Amino acid sequence: MELRQLEHFVTVAEERHFTRAAELLRISQSGLSASIRSLEQELGTSLFIRSTRRVELTAAGQALLADSVRTLASAAAARDAVAAVRGLLRGRLTIGAEPCLGSVDLPAELAAFRTANPGVEVRLRYSGSEELVDDVAGGRADVALVVDTGHTPAGVHLRPLSTQQMLVLCHPDHPFAAEQSIPLDALRGEPLVGFQEGWGAQALSRRAFAASGFDYRAAMEVNDVHPLLDLVGYNLGVAVVPESFARKRPDALRAVRLQDAPVWTVAVAVAEQPSPAASAFLTQLDPVALTPTPATAAAGS
Repeated sequence: MELRQLEHFVTVAEERHFTRAAELLRISQSGLSASIRSLEQELGTSLFIRSTRRVELTAAGQALLADSVRTLASAAAARDAVAAVRGLLRGRLTIGAEPCLGSVDLPAELAAFRTANPGVEVRLRYSGSEELVDDVAGGRADVALVVDTGHTPAGVHLRPLSTQQMLVLCHPDHPFAAEQSIPLDALRGEPLVGFQEGWGAQALSRRAFAASGFDYRAAMEVNDVHPLLDLVGYNLGVAVVPESFARKRPDALRAVRLQDAPVWTVAVAVAEQPSPAASAFLTQLDPVALTPTPATAAAGS
């Protein structure tokens, strides 16, 4: 099998669609199909279950996928290392990020990086922190901007960028709004608005609640900060969030300090041996590292 065939296979597996994969690879759909058929014939098994709308991996395809991703990452790293010796920076930089981390202006960082390194193709994907750390561990992302939830697989190193306290965000008419601070136990049985499984605030809250002897159960779950603020704004629940979230709607919502609150640490997750492009991006981020996030002046008022 050839690296080109593995790249075709991985792209189809990620897109679950031959047409979209062909567009990303910039080849004809017939050429992509022929490449996949050739790989299946060589391996003596089908890799995909095909339908009119999408494709799914067979058991054999699932077994091949992880090793294919690692093989392609190793080959790309080898090419990039040779280019780096020649004084060139090329290849692909895949970045993952959880939205609204509160300490890094990611679009500005990406613009600066692409201007300085035009030979590097930059890809970006947003998701929850725990999934993104797994992406770095599995070679699906080179670096990821995440919340440190304590989930650090083997082969991944977390470099802290900033820290801030978490607090409770509520509607001005909620009883919590009149308090300067509340204990974590006050949230026992309280309707919660939260993020989906694997996102930073959800993981930190779940761990803190468990340490206090009760379960974290959000009545409403979102995957973006703005719907969360909308739901709290309609008094549909309270949310445990980092201080930076409170600054988004200081006139509409109340931020109340939380005793024994979890610490929100933004970090960059990177493989123990980053690619030249990943190393260049980390060097660019270095001035940001260990910069404390300003506290919310209005918290508790």
